[in-house]
Amino acid sequence: MVKYRIYIDEVGNPDLDSSADPNHRFLSLTGAIIDLAQVEAVVHPQMEALKAKYFGSHPDDPVVFHRKDVMNCKPPFQVLADPVLRTQFDEELLTFLTTWNYRLITVCLDKRKHQETYTIWRFDPYHYCMTVLLERFVLFLERQEEHGDAMAESRGGNEDMRLKASFARLVERGTDYVSPAQFAGALTSTQLKVKPKANNIAGLQLADLLAHPSRNEILAEQELLGREIAPYAQQIIRILQSKYDQQGGRIRGIGKKFL
Repeated sequence: MVKYRIYIDEVGNPDLDSSADPNHRFLSLTGAIIDLAQVEAVVHPQMEALKAKYFGSHPDDPVVFHRKDVMNCKPPFQVLADPVLRTQFDEELLTFLTTWNYRLITVCLDKRKHQETYTIWRFDPYHYCMTVLLERFVLFLERQEEHGDAMAESRGGNEDMRLKASFARLVERGTDYVSPAQFAGALTSTQLKVKPKANNIAGLQLADLLAHPSRNEILAEQELLGREIAPYAQQIIRILQSKYDQQGGRIRGIGKKFL
């Protein structure tokens, strides 16, 4: 029996009051779906070997990938300021992103448009994105005839409570498209697992590395990005075309959803 876990990372914030600011207009949730046996046997050991090779990561003091710090060569990734090492590392990471077996779902919300459209009643942005993401995860599990659970990175006390409450409400009540019985039949836990970055969770780090490029791809398709996608991110996006969840070759609306 295969057990899947969806590792969830967010880009942006759920605050509707900030939606007029172009830098805070969009909220996206990305979920990387991985077989837990694959995490244990392949993804985690290969990720740790990569970090040990370039950054001296040790089990007693593990290096944890954070995309923004990697891209900006901030400690402990300062060695990537060396162009030769950067090229080698980038190539190895791209190879792993290609060969690892996972499925990706990204949901992106235009908060400004949402606020303009629903002037009286509005769906909480985070809960809205979580709803659409989990609907697709449950439908993925049903197609595979398997089960799974969900994990997100800890954001701190109040934020973690919000994440868990949003998840529990969905499982209990269902949605317009996925019934409570479907949630109960597909998920092995009615509770969202929340883990801090320091726990060095491979799946959460994978979601972190992919969330920003995936979100930018969706915004570029909607002509809302306003800038060119960086060359390395373009390479990641090309890889993701075979990683997005899909049905009958259709990705849009399945593995990628713009709200």
